[in-house]
Amino acid sequence: MSRREGGSRRLRPARLRPADFVRLGGTGLRTRPLRVLLSALGIAIGVAAMLSVVGISMSGRAEVDRRIDRLGTNLLRVVPGQGGQSTQGESARLPEEAPAMIRRIGPVRQVAATGAVEDAKVYRNEYIPSGRTGSIEVLAAEPRLLAAVGGKVRTGRWLDSATAEYPGMVLGRNAARRLDVHTPGTRLWLGGTWFSLVGIADPVPLAPELDQAALVGWPAAQRYLGFDGHPSTVYVRTEDSRVTAVREVLAATANPEHPDQVVVSRPSDALAAREAAESALTGLLLGLGGVALLVGGVGVGNTMVISVLERRPEIGLRRALGATSGQIRGQFVTESLLLCALGGAAGAVLGTGITAVYAGVRGWPTEVPLWATAAGVGVTLAIGALAGLYPAIRAGRLAPTQALAGS
Repeated sequence: MSRREGGSRRLRPARLRPADFVRLGGTGLRTRPLRVLLSALGIAIGVAAMLSVVGISMSGRAEVDRRIDRLGTNLLRVVPGQGGQSTQGESARLPEEAPAMIRRIGPVRQVAATGAVEDAKVYRNEYIPSGRTGSIEVLAAEPRLLAAVGGKVRTGRWLDSATAEYPGMVLGRNAARRLDVHTPGTRLWLGGTWFSLVGIADPVPLAPELDQAALVGWPAAQRYLGFDGHPSTVYVRTEDSRVTAVREVLAATANPEHPDQVVVSRPSDALAAREAAESALTGLLLGLGGVALLVGGVGVGNTMVISVLERRPEIGLRRALGATSGQIRGQFVTESLLLCALGGAAGAVLGTGITAVYAGVRGWPTEVPLWATAAGVGVTLAIGALAGLYPAIRAGRLAPTQALAGS
């Protein structure tokens, strides 16, 4: 008799493939659908919160970038220095010739100015008390202003060479709302004179001050409202590649005698700064989403611990039939991973849906970065592995007799 035939052969446990572990883990989850649903819901809420925060933030950022690209980053704004005074003791102001001098700069493509008409107020009619101005500023405006700032007229038309000579006005949208006028042709009481409403302009993101102003033609402001002709703001469009160079010479060009009394800014920088401020808020909300995800992971761990306690007879029977402690551990870790993967997938779908709905309502492009989705699902799998590790080790340590006796 050969040694192979006469000697006792050692029995080896069957080796389980990854597909076998997945099948066993899925069977364990199907036997407790309600508990699985509630545990997966906790994970899904955490992932959806994180993904929707990132998605909404990215969608808002994409909208800001799209708006800046549409309006251009080559618009510069020139105003007198706040609180500054000239050598005669008067408040700092731009010379009347400032727009014409700025037009001589080579890379400059468009120049348009507005001038504050200090003492003029606009009312629905002459019977409105003088104090109820609605904080509407009256500005003298050049016909080329709308093109320079990238604005549009919502209703009616803009000031042209004809209407700029006569008592006509264009209202910003907020100014029109405060006056409760929406129809071109309406007469309004401005500076002791009846002016006719020519049009209502859409908001201009790069020049928000125009949205709450009454705009009249430059010659009409001088003739009917006593405007002194000094611009209060000059808007300058330059070549995209020469913005920095033009910005450096604008102050000296606008007011050669007192360049220190001139402030030059780029309105698109304000939009970029707002985008940066929103990024800080996004970090805070991401932290809250991470807390929700951690709470969901604790719920998964609790579910797996209870599952081990309830399934002691099953564990004992499998151990008695030859299953190793490693196979038992693998089964419970797989269950935990499947549970978290289910919650992570549901959370990814929910977070994407929330982002799409919110962006659609606001008119934004929907931006859900792939890295955020992958990170959310990856974090849930890591949480699943950690949450299932202790219950799996505990299940693997149960001896067959101990497990069966616990039944």
